[in-house]
Amino acid sequence: MLKNNLKIAYRNILKNKTYSFIKISGFAIGIAAFIMILLFVQDELQYDRHYAQQDRIYRLLNVSTNPEFIQTQKESSTAVKWMSFAAEIKDVLDREYPEIEKSARMISRDWFLAGENQFRRADQTQSNFEENFMYADASLLDILEIPMLYGTQQEALSQPRSLVISKKIADKYFPNQDPVGERVILNENMEEAYTIGGVSENIIQSHVQYDFILTMEGEEFWPGEQTDWCCQNYDVLVRLYPNVDVAALEEKLLGVKEDYMIKYNLDTQNPLAEILQKYRTFELQPIGDAYLKSQGVFDSYQHGDIRVVRLFGAIAGFILLLACINFINLFTAKASNRAKEVGVRKVVGSVKSDLVRQFLTESSLYAAISIVIGAALSFFTLPFFNRLADKSLELPLLEWWFAPALLVLTLFIGLLAGTYPSFYLSAFKPIHVLKGELSRGSKNTRLRSTMVVFQFVVSIVLIISAVVVYSQMQFILNRKIGFDKEQVLMVQGASALGDRSEAFKQEVDRLLAVESVTSSSSFPVDGTMRNGNQWWIEGQQNVNQGVSGQNWRVADNYLSTMKMKIVEGRNFYEDSSADSISVIVNQTMVKKLGLDDPIGKQIRNFRPWNIIGVVEDFHYENMRAEIQPIVLFSRSDNSAIIAARINGNEMSKAVSEIENIWNEFMPNQGFRYTFLDESYAEMYEDTKRTGDIFAACAILAILIACLGLFALITFLAKQKSREIGIRKVLGASVSSLVSLLSIDFLKLVLLAFVIAAPIAWYAMNAWLDKFTYSIHIQWWVFALAGVAAIGIAFFTVSFQSVKAALANPVKSLRNE
Repeated sequence: MLKNNLKIAYRNILKNKTYSFIKISGFAIGIAAFIMILLFVQDELQYDRHYAQQDRIYRLLNVSTNPEFIQTQKESSTAVKWMSFAAEIKDVLDREYPEIEKSARMISRDWFLAGENQFRRADQTQSNFEENFMYADASLLDILEIPMLYGTQQEALSQPRSLVISKKIADKYFPNQDPVGERVILNENMEEAYTIGGVSENIIQSHVQYDFILTMEGEEFWPGEQTDWCCQNYDVLVRLYPNVDVAALEEKLLGVKEDYMIKYNLDTQNPLAEILQKYRTFELQPIGDAYLKSQGVFDSYQHGDIRVVRLFGAIAGFILLLACINFINLFTAKASNRAKEVGVRKVVGSVKSDLVRQFLTESSLYAAISIVIGAALSFFTLPFFNRLADKSLELPLLEWWFAPALLVLTLFIGLLAGTYPSFYLSAFKPIHVLKGELSRGSKNTRLRSTMVVFQFVVSIVLIISAVVVYSQMQFILNRKIGFDKEQVLMVQGASALGDRSEAFKQEVDRLLAVESVTSSSSFPVDGTMRNGNQWWIEGQQNVNQGVSGQNWRVADNYLSTMKMKIVEGRNFYEDSSADSISVIVNQTMVKKLGLDDPIGKQIRNFRPWNIIGVVEDFHYENMRAEIQPIVLFSRSDNSAIIAARINGNEMSKAVSEIENIWNEFMPNQGFRYTFLDESYAEMYEDTKRTGDIFAACAILAILIACLGLFALITFLAKQKSREIGIRKVLGASVSSLVSLLSIDFLKLVLLAFVIAAPIAWYAMNAWLDKFTYSIHIQWWVFALAGVAAIGIAFFTVSFQSVKAALANPVKSLRNE
């Protein structure tokens, strides 16, 4: 019986090639999208889920409920959370908290290398730029269960100036050998070479990304740094003993605040002690939540967003649902053609269950073909999707579960999509069918209309979302940001020049294509140095908590090269010893400190500084947060970046000439450069990616929705073929017939727009609320989406309705 059902299904596919193509292609597109999005969701959910003792590993977080602090941030409305603790935190945790089995500190930022990561073997001369460096305690290898290829977790970082490298780095620098014991050089520091203590497996699905782990054993970044509670630079992981009450331990950890943090501030007469006492608590965040559930947590690690994962999961479900809806519509659209088949089968003895099995077999065959094609389509389009989602996903073709999963998916979709059509078709009554009548259910369009409305609601929401995200991206890239990001070349790795930095800058400045040259380790783009302190008006350091501000060391001509505007006072004088104790502050710092006339006033961090100028506020971080206070110092020694502003049309020539100068100064170190405007745009790559994803999903949803419309207009044209024939005989025009067939569908699309507009408005306003500086959604966005949806729908239905209106009425009336 199954063989007979498959044979009939196969014949029906060949008999109705156009409809079969639409059914299969629509399903295949939906399946391909579903598979790729499912791979993305699965990949995101796997982060930090591979630890054998996962339920005992936690990140230690600071939590502040200080209202003044909260209002400067955008991610949280009730508290601000961040990592970073003083160096002595590990000794305190290990010594005073028996609930903690092990703790480890790490610094994943590059501040300790002045933004530079030049690496080479000790027996070679050519240095290469590498990324993903961090310092860590030896216990980190055990806590994160890092698998070692060479060396051991216990010994790899046990000695001073040792490091662990990843397999990727080992294959690059020490192919086919055990590199343990080999010496390597960082940043041309020959006096303090490192020794490789171990090689680890490449770590992929972890929020802690590294290729180089430098030991903390015997390390001290400045005298007393390891025992001073002044500076909070270390991120902390802990592994608890089994069955520890985490909530009770969080409460107990307040002892760190009382006995060390507050005590230090009281001893130094810092009013921050009162703020700590009133607002500071601690939280232990499970390691499994670190990647996806760290919204509102400020750290320097790689993160996803559980909200995005859920959104993608919902989109995958919607796309699969839309594909199934189209299948149902297309199946029922052909119902009238198969009514006589059902009637004859029932007359000769077929029962309803036989017919249901036949149609379910047919739908399952369509699903099987669609899934095979969809899997192949996902294989070929996965590279594009990877670029879109910034992933490296692969189809698990060789995994044991992949083929069974496709089989289960085939049966599930085949049954899901075929259940309604099969019961619908098998319910036709023979006496009505053989008299040329369709069943009473065939004229019930409520379900199909609901399907169309649902499809276009999804499509219009995605169209509006894509337009809003694109508009916000353009707003960000074209907004007045307080400096000129165009035509600025940033030479990376400049700290390796050492005392030859000024000579290099002078040579670059002599080039005709170069307008000016400056240097610093801090620029208003991601990936450059950040360093903050508390600041007070001189004399008030024991009165208030001060203002947290960035400290940037810059060359004297930094502001002029970056085309930043001095609104009060003056710029730094070149080579002026008097300016060695002077600073320039931004407008936000003036406002936060409450200075009415800042020029000539003194402010203090570890010592007093004279304010000589106020620079107009400029964006140096993502626009999701407000511009924060900043202090500029006239000191650019050992700067990581040298920036040159280039004349308009001579960029390629200038790059070549600057590279030649670099090669003269640094023949053993490659020339690396970036453009300021491109680096600025990269700060919003996630926003752009979101827009691209919405655009792709919108196109896909519209395509699937149009296939559904095509099915329904075909169904309606077939149902009204006699009416159309009579109207044509009586003189109806083609345009009136097209209007007759199309107007109901356009009304459905208009209804979908009415439903979709408020949904999209709410969702996009919630998304824009993450940005301190954002657009206001304009009416034309909704008008554009509505016109686009109605236009696409009209084009789809008009194609088939015109065809029906032009058909020969004799064919539809010959049986009357």
